[in-house]
Amino acid sequence: MRGALGLAFLLITIPAQGHDHSRCVVDDRDREVCLHNAARRIATLSPGATELTYAAGAGDQVVAVVSYSDYPPQAQEVASVGSHTRIDLEALVGLAPDLVIGWVTGNPAEQMETLEALGMPVFYIEPRSVEDVAHTIERLARLAGTEPTGRQAASEFRDGMAALTARYRERDPVPTFYQVWDEPLMSVNNEHLIGQVVELCGGENVFGELERLVPRLDDEAVLAANPEAIIAGGMGEENRHWLTHWEQYPNLAAVTGDNLYFVPPSLIQRPTPRLLEGAQILCEKLEQTRQKRGAS
Repeated sequence: MRGALGLAFLLITIPAQGHDHSRCVVDDRDREVCLHNAARRIATLSPGATELTYAAGAGDQVVAVVSYSDYPPQAQEVASVGSHTRIDLEALVGLAPDLVIGWVTGNPAEQMETLEALGMPVFYIEPRSVEDVAHTIERLARLAGTEPTGRQAASEFRDGMAALTARYRERDPVPTFYQVWDEPLMSVNNEHLIGQVVELCGGENVFGELERLVPRLDDEAVLAANPEAIIAGGMGEENRHWLTHWEQYPNLAAVTGDNLYFVPPSLIQRPTPRLLEGAQILCEKLEQTRQKRGAS
């Protein structure tokens, strides 16, 4: 079979890592990842990893991405090695990356283990909080040798999110349903990064106390929770039909108050610096809901 032999052959093109490591960081699987020199050929195996690597100032060092790595625009010009759920290993190894940025729960475990077995440095990420996003940028910058850019990007993100928190968190709460998917109907709990954004905007996540990070629901559960605002996300940049679905329930508080909103998913569902922009939009939507109360 071409696969195993091809991978072994292609691996010859990857320079071996020395033992005198000077760049060490701990990844989101609590593994210490060390590089002898700053990474110069980086493969990012999720759209979020691509964005974060560019934010860290290492965009020029990215040699491989996966499908839907559409931001920043120049990332679309980089060679694609499949999707985050199915990686073309031969194509990836053939590009001779000296660092692979993996997604803890998004990339196929067997394929990632193969890369590690071949001696390829893999740094796993999965930011689950605002601070995690900033810290991930800093760690990626450390591995890529772009620390000044990474520190600045992380600082700007922290400051922006802190300003939003100070402005909105103590506002009157708005019972909110964030719809992350339609079939099956899914939301997020308070541990999820999106749930944290809802909270900092002064929202009250009506499904925040559920155990699952991304709970599955049905219409009856939403009707029983009776949120004052419904915010739709999902895949792609337009999912407004998700909002029109709820208009069949005229007694639902969000419908009665005309509080059906859309936030572009790439701004709110990827743990990247653009989360700040998505949070600003979400906060503005909840503020509109509060203002409508006073006008009624």
